[in-house]
Amino acid sequence: MSLHTRYPAISDLKARARRRIPHFVWEYLDSATGVEATQARNRSALDQVLFHPSILHGEFEPDLRTTLLGHGHPVPFGIAPVGMSGLIWPGAEQMLARIGAREDIPYTLSTVATQLPEDVGPLTGQHGWFQLYPPRDPTIRDDILKRARNAGFRTIVMTVDVPVASRRERQTRSGLTNPPRITPRLALQVARCPTWLNGIRKTGMPRMKLMDSYSKNRSALPSNQHIGYLLRTSPDWDYFKSLRDAWEGKLIVKGVGRADDAARLSDAGADAIWVSNHAGRQFDGGPATISILPEIRAATKLPIIFDSGIEGGLDIIRALALGADFVMLGRAFHYGLGALGAPGAAHVVDILRQDMISNMGQLGVKSIPDLASLSKI
Repeated sequence: MSLHTRYPAISDLKARARRRIPHFVWEYLDSATGVEATQARNRSALDQVLFHPSILHGEFEPDLRTTLLGHGHPVPFGIAPVGMSGLIWPGAEQMLARIGAREDIPYTLSTVATQLPEDVGPLTGQHGWFQLYPPRDPTIRDDILKRARNAGFRTIVMTVDVPVASRRERQTRSGLTNPPRITPRLALQVARCPTWLNGIRKTGMPRMKLMDSYSKNRSALPSNQHIGYLLRTSPDWDYFKSLRDAWEGKLIVKGVGRADDAARLSDAGADAIWVSNHAGRQFDGGPATISILPEIRAATKLPIIFDSGIEGGLDIIRALALGADFVMLGRAFHYGLGALGAPGAAHVVDILRQDMISNMGQLGVKSIPDLASLSKI
């Protein structure tokens, strides 16, 4: 029986992953902040983007190839950064880096990953991106940039939508702490997930190795914050300029939600902007990302990357039709890992690819550039 027969949609992988990942880890992966209204708006707004199907186009195979920042990719989507990936599934960072290299798509390593840039960068091929939470200390920042560059990363993704720690109440209720501690309450959850537990026994309890290498002082941290908060700052425009001066490669700014900010970044030296609301994990009173995308598209000629709420190939088409040049997914690939390990994450790529091909066929769209001319309802 093929994977497409057993797991035809990402929702099928999600259901299996929920059974195989301890509950406190699942809450970390799947939750948002507040009452999770922004997360719900992301989904609702995507569902409201509708198209008129088109007929009599004859037989054709849609061409999913696209170009971003001078690189060609066989599909218009990649793997977004997720902090503590190795907690969600043991060995996640290396697994996803290898999949990205094999599929010729970007893989983005988080500053707060469980693995070091030196251990992941060589696995990413030519499309490794490094996501940077801006360190307060310029010496630490420059050292991280040097380590990322030496590890093979040529694109930095500066995340700007985490100026302060969010509440993430559901995550806090689950009992997850940073670093993770297996209390008697959580031990029962772990015992019910033997595959996850066996993996953790091999890799060790996950920790933020890059952050740990710069600080040993955890005493001031509340349980719902991690060591990265001791090091990071809330950046301003001067900080961005200094980072632009310090980094010779491509620089993407992630977490853009306003057209005026997008326009200013065009003049400040950004190579691309990433429209995102952190999947509703930071602020519960903002609009859905898809609803602000057209306005941001009109404000800049920079390439636009998009995330938040994407659950399938049709959602990718929606984002591309409204102005995005590329789409990134984080949770979906971790659902795949939780369901089936590395084969599950690779299956996510194929689900998205086949879903895009099917829906583009219904719409009579033969290539990615043609999506911009779709007739919308």
